[in-house]
Amino acid sequence: MISIELLLASAIGLLVASGVYLLLRARTFPVVLGLAMIGYAVNLFLFATGRVNVNSPAILTETTSVTDPLPQALVLTAIVIGFATTAFVVQLALRSRYESGTDHVDSKEIAELANDPSEDKVS
Repeated sequence: MISIELLLASAIGLLVASGVYLLLRARTFPVVLGLAMIGYAVNLFLFATGRVNVNSPAILTETTSVTDPLPQALVLTAIVIGFATTAFVVQLALRSRYESGTDHVDSKEIAELANDPSEDKVS
């Protein structure tokens, strides 16, 4: 049987690997998705620092098994900040596409596209 720690560590590793792969793409939408996936991996990591205890209260009681509420509060705050940051990055990507006519992240490809008169710019 697979333990919850191994499952959680595998999920965090998969999210980070997928996020890094998407960050290395040369288009804006995969970069935004990659940043979001890495943000989700960090949220899971913060949540895992509080030790995953099933059916444990988040406040001190007479029981010996207590869940730490601080990582839960940090993850909740990080979700809100991550959503706002993602919305801001999407707006930057849309403005960049509007200004440059392409969704390439690499400035070299943008310069080549601007200098090549045979290429049609995306409108």
